[in-house]
Amino acid sequence: MKSMLSVVLLVAGLGLAAGPVWAKLPAPSEEAQVKAAEAKEKAAEAAKVAGEQLAAAQDRVASAWKLKAGK
Repeated sequence: MKSMLSVVLLVAGLGLAAGPVWAKLPAPSEEAQVKAAEAKEKAAEAAKVAGEQLAAAQDRVASAWKLKAGK
């Protein structure tokens, strides 16, 4: 009986402790939203540049392979 009471108290304690986990965060300020938008634009530009560099590298590899295979 004592172990069952321990389990019930443990479950109740965990339930109470988990309450703050479900709390919502406040909406970001205007400044934070602007910063996030700038960071998103910067990341998109970096992804675009990385994609272009990848395409160029793939073209170089394909050209080298075609030259080697042609011989």
